[in-house]
Amino acid sequence: MNRVIDRGALVAAGVGVGMALTIAASFLLVIPIEPIYWLIALPAGLLIGYYANQRSDRALGPWRRIVANATAAGLVTGLTMAGLLLVVKVLFFFGDNGYPDFNRIDSDTRQPIPPSCQNGAGCVYARYLAQGSGPELAAGGVADVDAFTRLYWRQQGSAAGTVLVLTLVGGLGGGLLYGVFRPKPSRVARTVPG
Repeated sequence: MNRVIDRGALVAAGVGVGMALTIAASFLLVIPIEPIYWLIALPAGLLIGYYANQRSDRALGPWRRIVANATAAGLVTGLTMAGLLLVVKVLFFFGDNGYPDFNRIDSDTRQPIPPSCQNGAGCVYARYLAQGSGPELAAGGVADVDAFTRLYWRQQGSAAGTVLVLTLVGGLGGGLLYGVFRPKPSRVARTVPG
């Protein structure tokens, strides 16, 4: 047993990493719907916070240990979920080559077909402009790729922070639920011989 958290909470943190990987693959890569990822963060934290204490068999014991177990597992899970969100954003931001809307080549003449964009941030910015977000971006002071890049990563950092906080709050909530509804130790009736 660790002095601060139980071994079961460390195992639960590992389970939380696996859970975060599964959720990220499902809702950031396979079915890319980022708001669902945000919404799942809270219940994922609830599950892992509860599981950290169940895995630690905290039928008895101080509340501070229950909260520590839930916080540790929720923090590891939340950091993993936030980190994976940023990794996917980095991949798609810097890997955007403009296809299929930009940087096309005519198959017969092998000549470029307008419009074109600079791979990476330039293509992401061009996509936002093509979708009609130019006036909104300009109103926010974004007039070039560099300003857009700063705005984009500020927003992504904020989204990752939100996912981290939601997962951590969920983890604490799961720990509190466990503390209230945890299994009570069975009391064996003792009989005194006669």
